Amino acid sequence: MKVLVVGANGQVGKHLVQMIQASESLKAKAMIRKEEQASYFNELGAETVVVNLEDNTDTIAKAFSDVDAVVFTAGSGPNTGPDKTILIDLDGAVKTIEAAKKTGVERFVMISSFDTTRKAIQSAPSSFAPYVVAKHYADDWLRRTNLDYTIIHPGILTNDKGNAQVEAAEAVDRGEIPREDVAAVILAALKNESTIGKEFQIVGGKESVEKAIQSL
Repeated sequence: MKVLVVGANGQVGKHLVQMIQASESLKAKAMIRKEEQASYFNELGAETVVVNLEDNTDTIAKAFSDVDAVVFTAGSGPNTGPDKTILIDLDGAVKTIEAAKKTGVERFVMISSFDTTRKAIQSAPSSFAPYVVAKHYADDWLRRTNLDYTIIHPGILTNDKGNAQVEAAEAVDRGEIPREDVAAVILAALKNESTIGKEFQIVGGKESVEKAIQSL
């Protein structure tokens, strides 16, 4: 299976591409925004494609021509304003979903925020609310499709070394999780068809990634 990783140059994305390339059954196609970002992925033997999520859906869809699944792990980042949050985290996600539909790529894994419910929007600090709103509607757009989707809601992301020990369920207590372990969960979800049509929260825990995903 070839997996298009949207947002591959992000921290989770880089971990994921590395793990996919080390897998026997999967290959990665890294979707990046700038050509100068390609060297990291070239060293891993991963294919790259340069696409900007602010492009139109037809342009984005060109990256889907030879893939079997897509992972959306892109984000505008903490140093941009609400305008970029809407353009990338919401509209970029929706255009990616529509590109998958247009090209017949049915498997779609969305990396969301920990809590994207209406209650989370209402209780979020004003500076964080646009991000939660963007993720809320992107998740909802995906749920309304016929795609084979999985929505993953990670806790507070850290750069700690991953240990492949997590807690995963429809609802868990808020906590931290290394980005490397988020990537491991994505990989496990891609390999496990029982995660199709499901969404779940993940934080650091005591179960192996494989066991935690299987228990879903």
